[in-house]
Amino acid sequence: MDDVFGNLTRGRTTAREVVRGAPNLAMAESVHCRSGEPTPADNFSRRAEYVRRLEARRARAAQQARLHRMMAEARLAAFLAIGLVAGLAFWAERIAAYWLLAPVLLFVALVIWHGRVRRTHRRMERAAEFYERGLARLDNQWKGKGNAGVRFLDEHHPNALDLDLFGSGSLFELLCTVRTRKGEDTLAAWLLAPAPVDEVRGRQAAVAELGPRLDLREELALLGDELPSAIDLAALGAWGGAPAQLGLGWPRIVAAALPVCTLTALVAWWGGGIGSVPFLAALAVQGGFALWLLRRVCRVVQPVEKAAHDLALFAGILGRLEREPLTAPYLRRLREKLETLGVPPSRRIAQLGRLVDWLTAQRNQFFALFAPLLLWTTQMAFAIEAWRVTAGSAITRWFDAVGEFEALCALAAYAYENPLDPFPEIVSEGPCLAGEGLGHPLMPINQCVRNDVDLGGQLRLLVVSGSNMSGKSTLLRTVGINTVLALAGAPVRAHRLRISALVIGATLRIQDSLQAGRSRFYAEIMRVRQLLEMAKGSPPLLFLLDEFLLGTNSHDRRLGAEAVIRSLLDCGSIGLITTHDLALAEIADRLVPRAANVHFEDRFEGRRLSFDYRMRPGIVTTSNALALMRSVGIDV
Repeated sequence: MDDVFGNLTRGRTTAREVVRGAPNLAMAESVHCRSGEPTPADNFSRRAEYVRRLEARRARAAQQARLHRMMAEARLAAFLAIGLVAGLAFWAERIAAYWLLAPVLLFVALVIWHGRVRRTHRRMERAAEFYERGLARLDNQWKGKGNAGVRFLDEHHPNALDLDLFGSGSLFELLCTVRTRKGEDTLAAWLLAPAPVDEVRGRQAAVAELGPRLDLREELALLGDELPSAIDLAALGAWGGAPAQLGLGWPRIVAAALPVCTLTALVAWWGGGIGSVPFLAALAVQGGFALWLLRRVCRVVQPVEKAAHDLALFAGILGRLEREPLTAPYLRRLREKLETLGVPPSRRIAQLGRLVDWLTAQRNQFFALFAPLLLWTTQMAFAIEAWRVTAGSAITRWFDAVGEFEALCALAAYAYENPLDPFPEIVSEGPCLAGEGLGHPLMPINQCVRNDVDLGGQLRLLVVSGSNMSGKSTLLRTVGINTVLALAGAPVRAHRLRISALVIGATLRIQDSLQAGRSRFYAEIMRVRQLLEMAKGSPPLLFLLDEFLLGTNSHDRRLGAEAVIRSLLDCGSIGLITTHDLALAEIADRLVPRAANVHFEDRFEGRRLSFDYRMRPGIVTTSNALALMRSVGIDV
């Protein structure tokens, strides 16, 4: 099998040619490069750039490691110098005590410098890991080493399991370079559901612009690495959007006026102009007002320190996005989503940070004596509430924008690392799926067998027959996963692809369930019912049915399959079905011109089975089942 997969020369057949009976179906061609478009040399240039950057980051990390050791030794020497000078000053009384200031200042400076060196060292190590992961993807050594997105698996989704969207070796693992949970959620959502045509086109332009920006993607990845996974973004967004706890009208005015009155009465009492009664009365009113607001003030100030801390962690990512020059309309709209009343989020978060610093200033032993007179906690609670009313509702919007930027950068990394994969042409009229040289993106490019599939217009269905392991299921997965990529806004593994908006339904991974008491046939017909409902909606359905209705007798299978397929086609769907049952393949003849038969062949020479994985017109005329049984020693 390896010698078959290793062959770089592939044949391809269009569905249109199948219908016309084109004579040149066996003509092989290598992966071709069109004038003015990326060439295989671009792949080497990408790899060379990653290697160059990896070596630079490793060299910088090694330099910082050496400096780290030197700083540790210098800190130890400074600490010993402090002890020596302290001994000479206080025990031996040989020098003045102020001499101790020099080694102490030196030690403090070394501690600060050492901290910066450690942070730079860790940052360079993470940067090296960023390019190591990129090289692993280029060298096809990424499977099982990344984020598999297992939490997004849903057995009820109409295609996620069937098309290997999640799990080890999945499309999500290949694409996922994001570092925040929101980025993961956004990327997964884009793979699970197609976007509207205009949005897909907008994403394509954004991905094309971000593709060459390695510095931006590296920095976003490093900033994302600094975010702890324990941050609850939903809770933080809920905090920002929660109803106001304090009124910002007359209560805030009263909160500001009462300390002025109290301090005025205190100064007048100390000045001897009046007695203590006005001051005590003002203090009592102020205390009663504070007690009246106490519960609401606590609800405002108690969660704010954690919220401000978590937001501060995002400030670096948001600030980086604010500074990046962006031209694609989709990217510019995303950045506009970050601003609140014209103020960028990094400044908004800095404002909240200052308010929290002022709030915690009352913990200072000196200031704590005066804070009650100033109604400090209440004043800060009103200021924090005002910030939350102005900017709190934007927190969820900030996170959404960060998630979208990260998802776009993930697709941009894929586009950069696969320069031979073009962006598909997204058409408004459909259904349409016209792919030239379609290959599977999860396979190494030099093992990728390419075939053409052209559905839309009159031809709506391909019935694919063929022997075991000949490539039927792989063709369905190839069509499905490229459709997912196309409608997420990513490049596709093809020479060309024209595609309209489609939803995908598949039956490639239907299984029985002992726990649910469900047979494979029952699970399949439940999925078919789901697809029939999807076909009635919009956009049109792309159905991929593997070994359709395998779990029943040939008579019922033929009648049931034809009824389902007619219903799908009548609803405007397009798709492919695979089968071993030649009676099922006859359905296409009764549905001409809406359907056509294609097949894959095999050759069994001696005791060796080989495939060329080329799609050919018509119904398969050979079977390898008995030959396979004999090859493993079964006497048939």
